[in-house]
Amino acid sequence: MINSLSWFYLPPPLLAAAEAENSSLVLAGVLLSLVVVYFASKIGGEICARLDLPSVLGELVAGVIVGVSALHLLVFPSADFDASRSLVMQALQMTAHLSPESLNLVFETQSEVISVLAEIGVVILLFEIGLESDLKELMRVGWQAAIVACVGVAVPFALGTAGLMTIFNVPPIPAIFAGAALTATSIGITARVLSELQQISSKEGQIIIGAAVLDDVLGIIVLAVVAGLAKTGEVQVSEVVYLILSAGVFLIGSLWLGRLLSPLFVTLVNELRTRGQLLVSALIVAFVLADIAAVIQLEAILGAFAAGLILAETEKRAELEAQIKPIADMLVPVFFVVVGARTDVSVLNPFDPANREGLIMSAFLIVVAVLGKVVTGFTVFGQPGLNRLAIGVGMIPRGEVGLVFASFGANTGILSDALQAAIIVMVILTTFLAPPLLRVVFPQTDSVPVPELSSVDDL
Repeated sequence: MINSLSWFYLPPPLLAAAEAENSSLVLAGVLLSLVVVYFASKIGGEICARLDLPSVLGELVAGVIVGVSALHLLVFPSADFDASRSLVMQALQMTAHLSPESLNLVFETQSEVISVLAEIGVVILLFEIGLESDLKELMRVGWQAAIVACVGVAVPFALGTAGLMTIFNVPPIPAIFAGAALTATSIGITARVLSELQQISSKEGQIIIGAAVLDDVLGIIVLAVVAGLAKTGEVQVSEVVYLILSAGVFLIGSLWLGRLLSPLFVTLVNELRTRGQLLVSALIVAFVLADIAAVIQLEAILGAFAAGLILAETEKRAELEAQIKPIADMLVPVFFVVVGARTDVSVLNPFDPANREGLIMSAFLIVVAVLGKVVTGFTVFGQPGLNRLAIGVGMIPRGEVGLVFASFGANTGILSDALQAAIIVMVILTTFLAPPLLRVVFPQTDSVPVPELSSVDDL
């Protein structure tokens, strides 16, 4: 057995053997965790599908069951969880008999791998959504999507901040931070439901997707602003200007350059003779743009979405859509189950006195969170027959984006325990309410369909 002190004094052969043992256990832990993820996602998805609910809701609920809230099969390192509380790690320990230090090291590495797979999953999801979208229609509804995004940020932020300060006497900076958490929109959850409802190409779907992408950019800027307030008490104007400029240059530049180079992409793919030439080439484009977006402090999913939009304009669109689906089926459920697994629903327990103040504030935040997004659909004018309620409901889920805000607030210490719990409850309920609500307000027969373009020649 190896502990943290003796590790550095092992002879090279023993050190190599110990590292090999840990590596094999990490792989075993990852594979066992993926078994849990796939089993949970299929059971949850099937139950919801048979109840005529979006399967993503089942994946989220299944994640909650196997995660920190119930079974502890899929948990991640935190102040409350180490390897001893992970059933997967306990199963490995029964055969490996590692020291607590080595077991925790395996646990942290395994958790990081699962987290990375989840992030790749949402990148693939947004790439797929980009392929299913229509760039021409997105540009046509661009100004409407911009209005929806701006209203969806401004209204919840203003109402949430003012309400917390006046009704609950929350200090200004924590109130501003909580108001900022209300501005988030989880594009992954909404996009998945729209795809299941076959509404991505509808006018409402295109407005929602465009607004959600812009909302993601605005959310990054808002987080940068509140982060500066939390650290220094003042807004770092230079960072805000940098984010705005980089987002604009990236989105416009990547789409413009991509449309110029897309014929070259098709020619190159046609010349290749190896297996998977189209899929691998497309993933290279998606990952390069996602990497550039991440490097300039934007979200990687923006780059993946832009890549999908670019390649959707080529003659390879239909073939690529068919080829990306198995990849999405393998990786996207990891993302949704992990989001559910990280969600601690114990903060919803009203019988715990420590939760009551947070639950009262969360009731206010939930009302603001829902109404602040629903009103966005009614800001779109001049579009007869448009399902405005569906647009607003599509902007409701906060998902992993809201959890990022809550996690940042906890790490910086600017949120009280009650306010932090209130934000988490708001994120949980908006995330889980949005999929079934979309099913109710967005029936397939009520939307205004937009003709799909099979290739750039149809423009």
